Amino acid sequence: MSSFTSSSDPAVWRRFFRLAAGLAAGIVAVVYAFVVLVDPWGMLPMSLPLDRAPVTSNQRFSYPALAQSDRFDSAILGTSTTRLLRPMALDPAFHARFVNLAMNDATAFEMSSLLAVFNRAHPAAKVVMLGVDVRWCVTGGGEEILTPRPFPAWMYQRDLWPGYGRMFNLFAVQEAGKEFAVLTGLKREDMGRDGYTSFVPPDSEYDPVRAMTHLRDARPSSPAGDRSGEPAGWRFPALERLRDDLAGLQVASHKVLFFVPYNHRLLAPPRSPEALVWAECKRRVVALARATPHSAVVDFMQPTPITLADDNYWDGLHYRVSVADQLARDLAAADRGETSPDYQVLTDDRSD
Repeated sequence: MSSFTSSSDPAVWRRFFRLAAGLAAGIVAVVYAFVVLVDPWGMLPMSLPLDRAPVTSNQRFSYPALAQSDRFDSAILGTSTTRLLRPMALDPAFHARFVNLAMNDATAFEMSSLLAVFNRAHPAAKVVMLGVDVRWCVTGGGEEILTPRPFPAWMYQRDLWPGYGRMFNLFAVQEAGKEFAVLTGLKREDMGRDGYTSFVPPDSEYDPVRAMTHLRDARPSSPAGDRSGEPAGWRFPALERLRDDLAGLQVASHKVLFFVPYNHRLLAPPRSPEALVWAECKRRVVALARATPHSAVVDFMQPTPITLADDNYWDGLHYRVSVADQLARDLAAADRGETSPDYQVLTDDRSD
């Protein structure tokens, strides 16, 4: 009698599927273990003490770990209009250790969330700067909370344990692979460990013709939202959040709020409806600063030698690296109470 067992025997197939399922589960477990051990964003509670570098171009993933790092005692936040300010230029000017946490196209909610992470980790922060632009001056109920870019809300919470459940996806695997490549020297670091990464070409490659193609179509910037009645009755929801953010900071911390230097083509014409919105927004920010000890408001968003020179810009929003370094010097000068044609100090009250 033959001992041959037919391939159609159900027992054979059950053993095959159990073996295949076990192998697949093992592979998944190994990959998951790799991801959580590498921890590409450095935010898991039991993270290995690795010398991680930022690897994810979406700063919403990369910056929470920098915000809680004890290598820094000061921070600068904002959108891409603030990203080019170099910590290495700010550090000596303010005798501090800055991290640049400005995120491309960040909403006021996202900036506020990141500031909360920094504040929890640095209750005695030395300097906190915020670049104020159109995101903070939206009126009525039109505020955008999140952009289409993914926002990992779990990284911004006090309890980070749920993060282990958020690492089971292909994006986390991809970023863990990139982090592992950096850790092992297989990939060059392409993002700054202090949050600074230039997203514009170096000044040596500045092309005025290319820049003018972007500037030519620039129009005055106008904050979104519904507005009715007198300006004093308008609601600025992002500034309501900023009020709470400022109140949560250490009293002794320097708070510097600065309106970013839009190119003159984006500035609202005098007495226009757009100018009225910006004027009221600036008035509200000044009021917040005056109610907050050790706060100053610096206004670069007006006709100045910086904003009137088209060759200072790549487009209406983004200035050149050399201009960013000038802003760092100007911010330090404003902090010392010095005047300059580059800016106007709207308030400077650091008394208790």
